[in-house]
Amino acid sequence: MSDDIRKALIVIASTRASQGVYEDTAGPILTEGIARWGFTVSGPQVVADGEPVRHALVRAVAQYDLIVTSGGTGVSPTDVTPEMTRPLLDREIPGIPEMLRAYGVSKGVPTSALSRGLAGVSGGALIINLPGSKGAVKDAVEVLGDVVRHAVEQVAGGDHPRGEE
Repeated sequence: MSDDIRKALIVIASTRASQGVYEDTAGPILTEGIARWGFTVSGPQVVADGEPVRHALVRAVAQYDLIVTSGGTGVSPTDVTPEMTRPLLDREIPGIPEMLRAYGVSKGVPTSALSRGLAGVSGGALIINLPGSKGAVKDAVEVLGDVVRHAVEQVAGGDHPRGEE
């Protein structure tokens, strides 16, 4: 990543955590991991599933280089984070969620394949939907750092690194 400090926002999609029924556990893992990737991190913003996720994303797109959501990507009736994200994307990047699902399955977690999370570009921001489980968030922090840094540089107009010719 260039010398510019990139800004990231974490949005936790959890109706119960937003109501104080339980404490969010994914946000701190993401905050630490994304900071290690070289971003200044805001949040986590904990919002209810559904429209509050869309509102958080709409407000964040003009202010952040990276927006990572956690939660709402499964198959239950209230899991609608992808539906809130997709209309905001100018371009999808299917390889990022494919990479995460494959990594989870390869680690012996077949239910990783159920995540419907998306990734893509909205304006000048990269948005990535992650599942809400601590394990999935830890996996994402472990495998996505280089990919995310490169993608954010590309979204900002950066050139591809060149090897010696």
